[in-house]
Amino acid sequence: MLLAIAVYIEKSFNLSTWQLLLIYLIPYLLIGHSTLKEAAEGLAHGDAFNEHFLMSIATIGALCIGFLPGAETQFPEAVFVMLFFQVGELFEGYAEGKSRESIAHLMDIRPDVANVERNGELLTVSPEQVEVGEIIVIKPGEKVPLDGVVAEGNTALNTVALTGESVPRDAAAGDEVISGCVNLSGVIKVRTTKSFGESTVSKIIELVEHSGDKKSKAETFITRFARIYTPIVVIAAVLLAVVPLFFGGAFHTWLYRALMFLIVSCPCALVISVPLAFFGGIGGASRQGILIKGTSYMDVLAQVGTIVLDKTGTLTHGQFEVTSVHPNTCDEHHLLHLAAHVEHFSTHPIGAALRDAFPDEATDGCLVTDVEEIAGQGVRATVAGDVVCVGNTRMMDAVGAKWRDCPHVGTIIHVSINGDYAGHIVINDKIKDESARAIAELKAIGVERVVMLTGDRVEVGEDVAHKLGIGEHYSGLMPADKVEHVEKLLSEKTAGKTLAFVGDGINDAPVLARADVGIAMGGLGSDAAIEAADVVLMDDKPTKIAHAIKIARRTLGIARQNVWFAIGVKLAVLVLATLGVATMWMAVFADVGVTVLAVLNSMRALNSMHN
Repeated sequence: MLLAIAVYIEKSFNLSTWQLLLIYLIPYLLIGHSTLKEAAEGLAHGDAFNEHFLMSIATIGALCIGFLPGAETQFPEAVFVMLFFQVGELFEGYAEGKSRESIAHLMDIRPDVANVERNGELLTVSPEQVEVGEIIVIKPGEKVPLDGVVAEGNTALNTVALTGESVPRDAAAGDEVISGCVNLSGVIKVRTTKSFGESTVSKIIELVEHSGDKKSKAETFITRFARIYTPIVVIAAVLLAVVPLFFGGAFHTWLYRALMFLIVSCPCALVISVPLAFFGGIGGASRQGILIKGTSYMDVLAQVGTIVLDKTGTLTHGQFEVTSVHPNTCDEHHLLHLAAHVEHFSTHPIGAALRDAFPDEATDGCLVTDVEEIAGQGVRATVAGDVVCVGNTRMMDAVGAKWRDCPHVGTIIHVSINGDYAGHIVINDKIKDESARAIAELKAIGVERVVMLTGDRVEVGEDVAHKLGIGEHYSGLMPADKVEHVEKLLSEKTAGKTLAFVGDGINDAPVLARADVGIAMGGLGSDAAIEAADVVLMDDKPTKIAHAIKIARRTLGIARQNVWFAIGVKLAVLVLATLGVATMWMAVFADVGVTVLAVLNSMRALNSMHN
């Protein structure tokens, strides 16, 4: 408004140059005082060559140029340049705020208080004051303040802040719960297993807060570029104003061109938009349960050409379950019933799978005696008067049971009753529902090589690889063998491409560290995953692997668009300014306009595609 009034006065009244200056100084100082202050503070602290300094010099020069003999006043241009610069600052602030919001949503998982039971009383304290082993009470609507195990009650937990998944997760007595979830329905009592500093919520927040510490190659280059580029630009502008004078050029003409040169050359479009794009990419990924530990890993993710996957816990659930029952002399129900009784006290995962398959065995009243575990064979017990053996073929041979082989892949558990073969049960690690789609998506986005490594038996590894469409796989591997295979794959990868290893983060730490980028299945906040990997998938879904790569590629693409667009426009206007064709308005667009457009483009990184 004030600028429009000043222009009206200039057109309507025949005022002297110094009177017009006083009129235009009102809107100039009103809109530009913060920029002038920043420039002065930069000079005071030895950081003279920043965008505020360049903009201040250019606009002050434009205000003064009208006092030179034969020069026209540039008062409206000076005020408009400062006004447009402030508009650009406003857009930058808004975009940065949106980027920070996308990451700050994770800070909402930080609990404020914990309700702890002490001496028969329920006290409200800070989560930091709760010790391991204490009982905390979590009511509906409250955040889970610390990691622990449900001691009493059952409920549904909202894990969206951690995983990006909106489907609630049920929790009952004996189930683990992690901090950061929101209790939705019932009151639960939880026995804490970790202090607040070691809890999942603290580790995730710390990870996100330091995600900007490891800068990408593009960010590092832009920062170094700006430190060298800006002083050179100032020197070039001075030379552009002075050198033509020795060849008879008019000072006010070349000073005007030099001022335009300064405005156009301001590198703020690059310095602001490139880090903003990466920051937005990390924020957008975190909203979907993909935690990227630093922008440097965006570069590596975007160039992935080889994906190496662990089997157990990555492509499979990592938990045994009964997949088929093949009775010989009794029905399926009775076979499972006997096996579950015999394995009732076993701590082996096989025993747990058999008990899970027949949960009623503890309440059906059968008397189980003479339980004996035979090393390397299985377990023998007397169930309701019958001697039942549950184990491998060696146990069957030992009791004289005529066992038969099974065409199904998995762990075969044979059962005999009083020396007669009763049948067998197949136990396997179930493939995740998303695994086949995950492999297909990796191939669809151009990943050149997908390899599976597993410590499981050859026939099990072959079966999983065949079902998922993985052509290259290696079985029976120890952790050291996996590192050796990854070393070999690293030496064979295509130039310019990187290798990513995906594991569960528990026993794969050596190979996660050796790969170009380690991606861990976070398991709703597995400590080992968060510590060992560069990227953590909080909900264990293998489909998020391709999604993380796509987010990285999209973010890197946006940053490159900003770089080429800014450099292209600036070079064009710089040439025009040097030749005297460009105007101050063109210079303003080449600086502030390009910055605004680049910042708006960077904001697209916030909206990461949903999987």
